Amino acid sequence: MTIVRKRRPTATRRTSNRVTPQTLAALLSRVSTEMATRGMSHRTEEQYLHWVKRYIRWADGMHPTRLGVTDLNRFLESLAVEHGLSPSTRNQASCAIRFMYRHVLGLRMPRPGSRGGPVRAQKPKRLPTVLSQEEALLLLRHMKGRNRLVASLLYGSGLRLREGLHLRVKDINLHMGQIHVQAGKGGRDRITLLPIPLLSEVQEQIDRRARLHEADLEEGHGWAPFMHPFGKPIPTRQRSLAWQYLFPASSLVEDPDAPGCFGRGPLHPTAIGRALAAAKEKSGIPKHITAHTLRHSFATHLLRDGYDIRTIQELLGHKSVRTTMIYTHVLNRPGVGVRSPLEVREPEPDYHGACCACRCRCSCHSPEGNAG
Repeated sequence: MTIVRKRRPTATRRTSNRVTPQTLAALLSRVSTEMATRGMSHRTEEQYLHWVKRYIRWADGMHPTRLGVTDLNRFLESLAVEHGLSPSTRNQASCAIRFMYRHVLGLRMPRPGSRGGPVRAQKPKRLPTVLSQEEALLLLRHMKGRNRLVASLLYGSGLRLREGLHLRVKDINLHMGQIHVQAGKGGRDRITLLPIPLLSEVQEQIDRRARLHEADLEEGHGWAPFMHPFGKPIPTRQRSLAWQYLFPASSLVEDPDAPGCFGRGPLHPTAIGRALAAAKEKSGIPKHITAHTLRHSFATHLLRDGYDIRTIQELLGHKSVRTTMIYTHVLNRPGVGVRSPLEVREPEPDYHGACCACRCRCSCHSPEGNAG
């Protein structure tokens, strides 16, 4: 086995070959605790727990301490060959399982790609799909109501889909024309712009949300769920309008942090995905369009209009400017300064007609030169 056990002052407990339901629950609890201690996002925690369970299920219930790098590579191979998952998804699965080995079981694996380590899937380098400004506006015109407002915020503010759906009423600043994105990707906060043409629509959405919240309060509900990224839940804060999701789901859900308390979670992403697909068919745009295409278009159009790359990086919430630089490649024309021979060229001026066969640009061939 290529896994090396770390040196620890206390002896490790012996484990059985199989994972029982009680053992699995304890293992997942430890993984969740370790991730919470390191301040990792709730979304990442969900994904890591999913991959740990799937890895154990693939191993037919064998305990992870009885498995090694070879087994992990076989698992990653099955994800690629049998399930056709992308390189990014397979790398995420590898990170989740290695996190369990290192931080929960106290075992250490070689780094991915190193000798004797797990195989790291290579991501193909692709440029993002970008809509022109005319195509983006045409797409939005074929959407209606709440879905149109969400898509307009994705394009007009550069939000990720999850960020747009997880906006709370307090995150909107109509007077300053700003949106406060809280707990975005990587747990980072940022400020982005709120387009002026959307101010009235956003105000109307806040008014509708307030009326729905009043109706929920009258029925004894109205809790704002999923408050764990913002500290210890406070009942008075959770039942206020400010902490309610701006785009709520149609049904009530029980708050996992407060059993017995019901509120409205965020709108599900599939609703926006279906609306975008329908608008694409109606508009006839011959491109592959997702919610993230609108964010790509936001960044590309700002860059085309001459805005600084650092400003765009802050609006998008990128950790590194290298991520933002990909949009410069979208704008670049291949072979800068080179004209294809297929392009129609205007004939060069012939100052002397048939009497000059060389067509050179010496002084005698200029309009002011001597014709002799």
